[in-house]
Amino acid sequence: MLRKTFVIAAMALLPAAMAHAEFEAGNWALEISASGSNDSDFDGASAGVDFSLGHFLTKEAEVGIRQGLDWTDLVGTSNSGSAWNGTTQLFLDYHFDMDRWQPFIGINGGYTYGDNVRDTISYGPEAGVKYFVNSTTYIGFLVQYQVFCNEGDDSDAFENGAFLYSLGIGFKW
Repeated sequence: MLRKTFVIAAMALLPAAMAHAEFEAGNWALEISASGSNDSDFDGASAGVDFSLGHFLTKEAEVGIRQGLDWTDLVGTSNSGSAWNGTTQLFLDYHFDMDRWQPFIGINGGYTYGDNVRDTISYGPEAGVKYFVNSTTYIGFLVQYQVFCNEGDDSDAFENGAFLYSLGIGFKW
């Protein structure tokens, strides 16, 4: 009998818990992610950590800053070897409110710098999804394509960009 009562109570509370698993205007979000990237020819790779802090202007629109620090190991290029690199970006994302699932699309722009990269302005599109495991904690997945402005001929800048992927945990308040 006790188990049946617990199951009924849990089922009654589940919709209420799920109803609060979304963003609202004025919310802040802090995310810590592990990241990986590769160049457009898959010749090199990197791994690192990213931190992002976002503020929701509306329940759909988030603006924020993202800081990344990456260790890079390039193989088969003139810059072969390992090095530390960083990115500092501003971003603007639009979330599609699907309760616990919060897919989003957006844009970013910032600065890429480090030992084994040419310091440059970078920008590009991004997309991802945030899945709420409870009302304040989510798992986030992000895919970005970075276009580097100082890659020689600007007509090749998009073609010479890089994909970045990250998976992390986030908290809203």
